[in-house]
Amino acid sequence: MSLPTFAQSARRNLLAPVLIAFLLLGIVLALVIRATPHRTADLTITRTAIFPTHTVFKSDSTLVGHDQTQDDLYVLTTLRIDDRLHLPLFIKDLTGTLTTADGQVFTTSATENQDFANVYASFPGLKPLASEPLLRETTIAPGQSAQGMVLLHFPVTKAAWDHRRTATLNVDLYHQGLQTVRIGRASEASPNTPQPPEASDPGESAN
Repeated sequence: MSLPTFAQSARRNLLAPVLIAFLLLGIVLALVIRATPHRTADLTITRTAIFPTHTVFKSDSTLVGHDQTQDDLYVLTTLRIDDRLHLPLFIKDLTGTLTTADGQVFTTSATENQDFANVYASFPGLKPLASEPLLRETTIAPGQSAQGMVLLHFPVTKAAWDHRRTATLNVDLYHQGLQTVRIGRASEASPNTPQPPEASDPGESAN
């Protein structure tokens, strides 16, 4: 007497729906992955200009060589942000980090909107190099972009900047965290672009 075969038939009948379900799940996952951007945003430095300053603080001493000096460097870098998400991006903060040839690390906060007038008044030669700034709290719509100048101040000489290891612009986004882009040498103004002379104020501070 042969054994019943209905159990095998039931197994065979369930196999096809299970395979179809897995196939449909794979298709859905593939579509989701394809529709989801791999990056939050694309950050691009389009142009960079530098403005070195040299300030001399006069001393009350009559001895030669007792005057104090200070070197500062202003970096005007233009940043473009392309929103790759299906959600808007909100800029929380903008900072810059410079690592010098000897390993010193300087991190500075980008100039605030209310401080531009004072900076331009102290260093008039900066203004011709400046453009419309990219500000904190800027909103970038999905699929859109924003571009503007970010002004950074580092307490270093032009030589320290020229021989730097790295320089980066750091963009802190609400909800998406910190994004970083390198300020490359290729973005700097061409050698034919006039650079401002080092400023010297013998009587008062640069600030």
